[in-house]
Amino acid sequence: MDEGRERSIRRRSERAVIAVGAVSGLALFGDSMLYVILPIYWEEAGLTSLWQVGVILSMNRFVRLPLNPLIGWLYNRITLRTGLALATVVGAFTTIGYGVWKGFAAWLILRSLWGFAWSLLRMGGYLTVIRYSDDSNRGHLMGRYNGVWRLGSLVGVLFGGLLVPIYGLANVSIVFGSLAVLGLPIIAFFITKDKAQENTGQKTGGEAAKAISSAWTPRVKRMIASGFMIAMLHAVFGATLSYLIDDIGQSEIAVAGIALSSAALAGLLQALRCLWEPFLGAFIGGISDGPKGRVPLFIATLAASAAGYALMPWKLPLEVWLLTVVYVMMTTTALGTLLDAMAADEAKGTSTVKTITAYTVSTDLGAAVGPALAYAALGSKYGITTVYIASAVLFLIIGLWFRAEPRLHAERG
Repeated sequence: MDEGRERSIRRRSERAVIAVGAVSGLALFGDSMLYVILPIYWEEAGLTSLWQVGVILSMNRFVRLPLNPLIGWLYNRITLRTGLALATVVGAFTTIGYGVWKGFAAWLILRSLWGFAWSLLRMGGYLTVIRYSDDSNRGHLMGRYNGVWRLGSLVGVLFGGLLVPIYGLANVSIVFGSLAVLGLPIIAFFITKDKAQENTGQKTGGEAAKAISSAWTPRVKRMIASGFMIAMLHAVFGATLSYLIDDIGQSEIAVAGIALSSAALAGLLQALRCLWEPFLGAFIGGISDGPKGRVPLFIATLAASAAGYALMPWKLPLEVWLLTVVYVMMTTTALGTLLDAMAADEAKGTSTVKTITAYTVSTDLGAAVGPALAYAALGSKYGITTVYIASAVLFLIIGLWFRAEPRLHAERG
């Protein structure tokens, strides 16, 4: 009876996590499309220079920096259902707006609104996983959540890269924005009206104050700094892949006898990652839930990422280069799952919203800085090669940092 009840609780927990991931994925259609389309079709958006692409791709992340503390405050006062519904409406509006308005100023406003929507969605997802997980399944559920919302990126990068060259940016954006509204009935059916309160909510005033003040442990500080750097490096990859294909190859590349534009190829490659995310992310997370913990696997994955980034900017045989990109995307899935699960470990035992807010601010800052730095460096002597070699070195530095003092992470918070 107890075992049956436990299984039932775990199934309900996983359904809640999958539902939040699905809502987030629907809202992501338009955002994900831009990363493979805008570097090539920026003139259709009314932009006048390539530097504006980097700013547009970063703007939604920059605005999330001051917004994330506000979102954390809101989630202590509104229900998860309300937050997700608001995010869905705003996200749908911004994606439709890509097809209605043109020009740098208009797109800055739209991307800022999307930043608000994604802050609500992302923090809501983290808080859902933390609420419904324990040390035995936190990595698995985090991998599942990340994998499901990545399916939204699959639609954006795959169909965006294939359809925009045919039907235009405006038409595809309006369709994607309309589909995002489907998140509303999912929210109404699967998401309860419970608030995502702090772990300290069940404690006395003195215990709560102590938990909050103890949130800034060395492990949490290292997690925040690592989140910034890894998010920055992953954003470099996402924002420059289509540019890199043009830089090292040609405007059209034949794959399996089919001529693909750089945007279409970038979309197909990133779509592969989205396709395996629900399975590989949950698998990696499940392994990290085991007795050895997450840190050894995390360090090994950092080294693997460094090797992949170091190979990417060179003009290798097409088949070898494509395999390298797939390899890098697999390490990206693993790193994202492990880092999020490690952050959730720390948040679970302290002040949940406070810790997760700091973590999301750091990752948003890194994701905002990445595209801007990458496109700024394109004018240097070695351009895109410099960007990827420097990224590989930084991956190694992070790994050495964790390896130097493993006892800081020997136990889960």
